[in-house]
Amino acid sequence: MSEQCLSRIGKENVLIQAGDCCVTILPQFGGKIASIRLNHRELLQAPLAPLAPRTQSMPFHAGDAGGWDECLPSVSECTVQTAGGDRVIPDHGDLWRVEWNAISAADNKVVLDARCFSLPLSLRRTLTLTQDSAGWHLRLLYELSNTGDHDVPWSWAAHPLFAVEEGDRIVLPDSIRTLRIEGSGGVRLGASDERVSWPLATLSDRSQSDLSKVQSTKSEIGDKLFAGPLAKAEDWCALERPSAGVRIHASYDPAATPYLGLWICYGGWPDRPGPKQNCVALEPATAPVDSLARTGPWSRALAPGEHFSWPMNLDLQLL
Repeated sequence: MSEQCLSRIGKENVLIQAGDCCVTILPQFGGKIASIRLNHRELLQAPLAPLAPRTQSMPFHAGDAGGWDECLPSVSECTVQTAGGDRVIPDHGDLWRVEWNAISAADNKVVLDARCFSLPLSLRRTLTLTQDSAGWHLRLLYELSNTGDHDVPWSWAAHPLFAVEEGDRIVLPDSIRTLRIEGSGGVRLGASDERVSWPLATLSDRSQSDLSKVQSTKSEIGDKLFAGPLAKAEDWCALERPSAGVRIHASYDPAATPYLGLWICYGGWPDRPGPKQNCVALEPATAPVDSLARTGPWSRALAPGEHFSWPMNLDLQLL
């Protein structure tokens, strides 16, 4: 049976552990999953700056830009029209900026919630960590509620920034052959809304690159891509890290979150002096675009008092 432990509830850091895997959550800093350590090795992107209080308008790069945050109700900054008037959504949404409440913690399970300030939305997130003969399993359940008196538009994307090294590999289902470009540093892959082949892509300069292979930080790559809408069998993605001896396998429900965002950054962001990200983010999402203001068949809204829930699972397997 796995060994489990838990720290104090409230605004203090919360630790859950199963054997040699430890997950640290920071309720006071946006409910951030700040650390996933396996066999004393950190699997998440290290912070680019010291943790500090956030404001309602600061850009994401002005924070620590590491770990795992939740993007709600939009990934990119935008203004949306609602029955309650126009609402400005800040960069990467509301929830990474606000204090979360740790509601309960027992054994290997932690329940936290937080409220958006740009729209009347409340999110509850339950995390459970276990271990068995196949490896370690982090189960996340999200429950969103409309606490207002009118319909509210929303979109969500997980934002787990996994540390990588050159030679690691991104794995997608074989049926995924192309990805939509949300943005590509230096238009390396092409312009926004163009499609690029996966995994072997033809770049803007007509050269080819295997997008599944993690490159050197000297490449200064920074690309955001989307797959989907996902078929039932396309309910997973993975990051194979032979350098760390682990395979990170993420799974989700395409009926609830029918898109997958990929943030591929090898020294290409942020675009300013100082440390850069070296990570791959596997981002199940409700929309194939970063902006809530951009509408389409993926757009969704919650009625007053309505709830919506969805899962995300993370399995860690030793290589």
